[in-house]
Amino acid sequence: MNRIAANLSRILRLLPRAALILMLLAAPVLAVPMMRADAGSTIEAPGLRKSGVGFVLLVSLQRG
Repeated sequence: MNRIAANLSRILRLLPRAALILMLLAAPVLAVPMMRADAGSTIEAPGLRKSGVGFVLLVSLQRG
């Protein structure tokens, strides 16, 4: 009976650690489908401002 209690005690001590390790390993795998389902998670770059240099260059090349 004492040996069974010792084994049970050892298993119960290792159980929280094993659960924590499994959660850490499973978190990235479970997070991927959630990120793909969310359409609002796209990061877009801000639009570039137009400075008008192309138009000035076009007019100057036509004169020359």
